Amino acid sequence: MLIVGCGYIGERVALCLQEQGQPICGVVRSVASAEHVGSLGIPVIRCDLDSESLPAGSSEGQQVFYFAPPPAQGLEDTRMARFLAGLGSSGQPQRIVYISTTGVYGDCQGNWVDESRPVNPQVDRAHRRWDAEQQLRAWRSRSGGELVILRVAGIYGPGKLPVARLRKQLPMVAEVDAPWTNRIHADDLVEVCVAAMQRGADGEVYNACDGHPGNMTDYFNRVAELMNLPKPPQVSLEQARQELSPGLLSYLGESRRLDNSKMREELGVTLRYAELAAGLASCVEAGNKGLSE
Repeated sequence: MLIVGCGYIGERVALCLQEQGQPICGVVRSVASAEHVGSLGIPVIRCDLDSESLPAGSSEGQQVFYFAPPPAQGLEDTRMARFLAGLGSSGQPQRIVYISTTGVYGDCQGNWVDESRPVNPQVDRAHRRWDAEQQLRAWRSRSGGELVILRVAGIYGPGKLPVARLRKQLPMVAEVDAPWTNRIHADDLVEVCVAAMQRGADGEVYNACDGHPGNMTDYFNRVAELMNLPKPPQVSLEQARQELSPGLLSYLGESRRLDNSKMREELGVTLRYAELAAGLASCVEAGNKGLSE
């Protein structure tokens, strides 16, 4: 198996599969990433997908997790385009599991959303992910390879909490104005990814989330309480438009509640952290363990 983009989630998937006795190889871009992934005992290929293809034959008949992010700007995922074009020399995979985003649904005004809802991307980052999904569907049609798409909610986990922002006491929109948001613990997402590779139906899309939507302000407040930090100051929506970053405002401009029934039922996944309280507690425990070792 290949993990293209062996970062925060990729290395966790690699270690999980190694424990199961599966041969795995991570693909990263930088020397530093290659050294880090290699230090974990994961075989690694260093390849800049923006300028080169994978080594000849390296993806032939492989099961591929594609976790590499799109470029930071634009409406298209040119990195995906180059990856797919390069398969002519590196070899056609047997199956690709792709991490997309639930942002492709756009603003759903707080309604519940399952995989049958038409996409309506409204911000550039969502357009890039939708473009990648379409490219992969075209690859599936012409190559006969299998494809499973995971539309993933906001990821949190050990080392991936908004602690720096809380320490800076940056403001957050008042909870009464905060839209519905969705998330998933990193450990649960690893299980979903592995299940998608092993049991996901070819051509299907699955919402990957914990199934218990909340709001971003409540999330920040809970993290602050657990980390013994002050809660962020709250501002009105009007003030938020002037004080918050465009990136954060783009998330606050969309509201949806994600249904994860298909993921649970078809992939056979039982989430360890379906409730945010348990997931955050596990992050703090993991952090404390790391400090004590």
